[in-house]
Amino acid sequence: MSPVAVAAQQVNWISWDQAVATVQGGSNDKKIFIDVYTDWCGWCKRMDKDTFQNPEVAAYMNENFLMVKLDGEQKEPIEYNGKTYKFVPSGRKGYHELAAALLQGRLSYPTVVFLDEELNMLSPVPGYQKPDAFLQIARYFGDNIYKEKDWQTYSGTR
Repeated sequence: MSPVAVAAQQVNWISWDQAVATVQGGSNDKKIFIDVYTDWCGWCKRMDKDTFQNPEVAAYMNENFLMVKLDGEQKEPIEYNGKTYKFVPSGRKGYHELAAALLQGRLSYPTVVFLDEELNMLSPVPGYQKPDAFLQIARYFGDNIYKEKDWQTYSGTR
């Protein structure tokens, strides 16, 4: 396999701060994708392996999105839009306020979040997704289909 083919299979993950800096730099034409995970989440690890390492998924996502991984329980504060989001101890572990905001208060893992090119919420999508189902969702947002059709019409579900 050539080095190019191997590289094409890897998602280029960046931090939230890098995504925000890219958006604020004014040169961004990609939407933002956030994988909200935890270290203890088995389905998160499976989605990393099965879905994000799928060559077709990785190629599409790298081309259309800034790819962010966000630990739902990270301890480091994150500055965004003049607010500091912090870790909140709760129960045996706790949660990060930015993760809670992105997941609209529903802390379930994995949940992926789609934002537009200016960091506005498009939709959180909870649960493990296999590559084909994930690509259908990703294309709905990445190809701007969401602007013209509702999800039921696009996906054929009723």
